[in-house]
Amino acid sequence: MAIQRKLGRPTDQRKAMLRNLTTSFLENGKIETTVTRAKEVQKLADKMITLGKKNTLHTRRQALAWITKEDVVTKLFAEIAPKYAERNGGYTRVIKIGPRRGDAAEVAVLELV
Repeated sequence: MAIQRKLGRPTDQRKAMLRNLTTSFLENGKIETTVTRAKEVQKLADKMITLGKKNTLHTRRQALAWITKEDVVTKLFAEIAPKYAERNGGYTRVIKIGPRRGDAAEVAVLELV
């Protein structure tokens, strides 16, 4: 069983933050955040892209249950998932870019491969 990071937040806040980060990531194709958040969003984004590759009504509804914007789900199923039809996982990468100026937190860029 995979261990989820708590990210220093209560469960409801953590889920909301991860949903918003996943939605923003799929909408823009790239986000800049802390390394631990990026690694958590990476897992979720890979799962959403895998749902998009199956492209059934059931998987579309499962994606809509997690992603907060309908147009992002449409983009996922129409544009993003078909690009990875031949690829078995590993749709995203985390690139560390160094410490943040304000609090020295390790920052990374999460992007589609």
